[in-house]
Amino acid sequence: MLIQTTARRPLGAWKGVLRRARQQRLMSMPFSRTITTETTPTIPSAVDHTPIPAAAPKPSPPKPFLHSLKPQNPQTPTRSAFAVYPRVPSSKASAPAPLDSYHAQQIRRLDPKGLRKRLFSKANPDAAKPGDVLQVTTKRGEPFAGVCLSIRRAGVDTAILLRNTVTKIGVEMWYKIYSPNVLGIEIVWRRPKRARRARLTYMRQPKHDMGNVDNLVAEWRRTRNVFSSKGKAGKGAAAAGAKGRR
Repeated sequence: MLIQTTARRPLGAWKGVLRRARQQRLMSMPFSRTITTETTPTIPSAVDHTPIPAAAPKPSPPKPFLHSLKPQNPQTPTRSAFAVYPRVPSSKASAPAPLDSYHAQQIRRLDPKGLRKRLFSKANPDAAKPGDVLQVTTKRGEPFAGVCLSIRRAGVDTAILLRNTVTKIGVEMWYKIYSPNVLGIEIVWRRPKRARRARLTYMRQPKHDMGNVDNLVAEWRRTRNVFSSKGKAGKGAAAAGAKGRR
């Protein structure tokens, strides 16, 4: 029986092969990488009068669009590719506040004498203020009296909020002072000390609620009747004296 053995090269032979391959690779490299030479500047023997060639002109930049052109003179207006139209005149010059003028016109129509406007004007020291008891007379129903909780000033929509206790139930009513349904607004009782708030919503609590104001209204009516009766009596006496003289 024959056994065939493969021929194997020893390890030293492989090292020699690799060494020779490395040497061949170094020999095949460019000559400039293996050898460096030192260059020395050469001094010309005579002055060279050869003209230096002119530099090539730079290429001109692309022409910009018309809307991106900038004027050389800052006083010259910038050119534009878009049509420019004059500005539309504003209506503020003729009517600076159209809503305010409309409110003033309506107030003059609804309150020609200006009594209600003066009654709730901030410039009037005797004007009605939050905390006063007011009585409003309307075309329908009985007059309603209550303490003024707040005054909402909004031009012709100015309104007041009155609160009263009717049959042990708190009732609040909003009244527009310039409404044609309101015949009159009278001050029944003035708060002795000015309120520190513009809206007296805390008076809805039982601790601060004034309750029913009918007693204040009755006293105010009694006082008004006394003054009116004195005036009528004086007028009657004056009329009787005039008749006696005749």
